[in-house]
Amino acid sequence: QVQLVESGGGLVQAGGSLKLSCAASGTIFSINAMGWYRQAPGKQRELVARITSGGSTNYADPVKGRFTISRDNAKNTVYLQMNSLKPEDTAVYYCNVKVATRPLPFWGLGTQVTVSS
Repeated sequence: QVQLVESGGGLVQAGGSLKLSCAASGTIFSINAMGWYRQAPGKQRELVARITSGGSTNYADPVKGRFTISRDNAKNTVYLQMNSLKPEDTAVYYCNVKVATRPLPFWGLGTQVTVSS
């Protein structure tokens, strides 16, 4: 099995920055993509950013220009640099990893990001 360990969440003021990390471990032979999703109270879980093993990225419109996703394939780790944070960014952020040997992705337990106004 694959285990995901997320870190970097916390409480920051609007305009501040945080960097999330997600390290994947376990029986990993090939990672197709890694990404971040978030879920705010009363809202559905949504894609924040995703990056493939080849480096292609996708961002949700609300975070474009503010968030940057990156990865270290050698460490099986994905990062999310979050700048110019807004109260609307407050949510639980979940790491997501898609491996080549499984049809469904793995999920982390989530890390809380709270942005005060």
